[in-house]
Amino acid sequence: MLEVADALAEVLKHARPLKTEVAALTSSALGQVLAVDIPADMDSPPFPKALRDGFAVRSADCASPNAELKVVEEVPAGAMPTKTIGAGEASRIFTGAPMPTGADAVVMQEDTQPLASSLQGGGWGWVRITDSAVKPRQHVFAQGTEMKAGDVVLKASTILNPAAFGVLASVGKTAVPVYPFPKVSVLSTGAELVEANTKPMGGQIRNTNGPMLTAQTVRGGGLPRYLGIARDDFAITRSLIREGIEVSDVVLIAGGVSVGKFDLVPDVLKELGVRVHFRQVRVKPGKPLLFGTAQDGTLVFGLPGNPASAFVGFELFVRPALRILGGHKEPGPRTIKLPVTEGLAESNDRPTYRPAKTELGSTGWSVRPLPWSGAPDLLGLQPGDALISLPAGDTRCDRGAMMDVVLL
Repeated sequence: MLEVADALAEVLKHARPLKTEVAALTSSALGQVLAVDIPADMDSPPFPKALRDGFAVRSADCASPNAELKVVEEVPAGAMPTKTIGAGEASRIFTGAPMPTGADAVVMQEDTQPLASSLQGGGWGWVRITDSAVKPRQHVFAQGTEMKAGDVVLKASTILNPAAFGVLASVGKTAVPVYPFPKVSVLSTGAELVEANTKPMGGQIRNTNGPMLTAQTVRGGGLPRYLGIARDDFAITRSLIREGIEVSDVVLIAGGVSVGKFDLVPDVLKELGVRVHFRQVRVKPGKPLLFGTAQDGTLVFGLPGNPASAFVGFELFVRPALRILGGHKEPGPRTIKLPVTEGLAESNDRPTYRPAKTELGSTGWSVRPLPWSGAPDLLGLQPGDALISLPAGDTRCDRGAMMDVVLL
């Protein structure tokens, strides 16, 4: 039986980033990991531009109070200036427009007064500058301030979030090399299981692990493929697991991994040539947890049938593997220390991960243990966004004590 850290190390030893692919920058690429550095193809902005509506001026001309300048042209965003600003001159300019040659500052429209009488002779007229503290580069975004041609704007291993989409568009990218989302097959086992749309009869129960693990796969960065329910039949179980290995990077099997008469999964995996690296982990919930590798490198996880056990096993071992396959540098699980909102008193024979809810209060973040009755209690797990990590043995702590917390 392996400790949690040793079991995770064994999983990660066999997890390798998937072969990269070129992905179009559509919503389906959101969350993928960039596989190469991306350079800028040009300066941004490609010219010095105005940051305010107003007038482009020479700051030296505005040193005297109420300076009056001749307006030589109007420059809207999207147009190029045609006039050079000389002594005593200005251009009417709008936010985002290129700065004309000769101008080194923008005076906001609110700090000016148009001289209406000057319009009688035609042209653009004159403007009085009421801002007496105009400085060079005032309200001007210099060329290349955001990025310069050739600069790396996004590094390999960057997660494609919405801002990254915008940056890629700004350097002309519509497709980039990324690590694909891992393909994950999800299989539930047990003759007692029926799907959610079926009313259980006799000793039957509805299949909760299938939908739950499918959803966890999506949240963990995988593409799920639900294989259904394998009843307690060797040939059916073998066929479905074999299908999962052939089409997926990871196979998740819920139930059938212990030592009971109908726990067929270990024998099926042996016949399929899957090398089993461990079958038990010293953890609660989730002691009967199997991990193996198929001959083609597919990762195979046998998770416990109890839903809370399967949930915890996924978060501690499967999700980190998915992150490595998907190109992430840090596998997790993400663990921090937080104060508990109430005292805890428990005695456990194994390291235990119990459901909890993080809360933000006036003094910062804390974590609240949730009422929970153990491995079969999926309802008690549902409100949680964290797991409090408790060591084996007796745990006695008061409110405010710092505890290790796995963030979900």
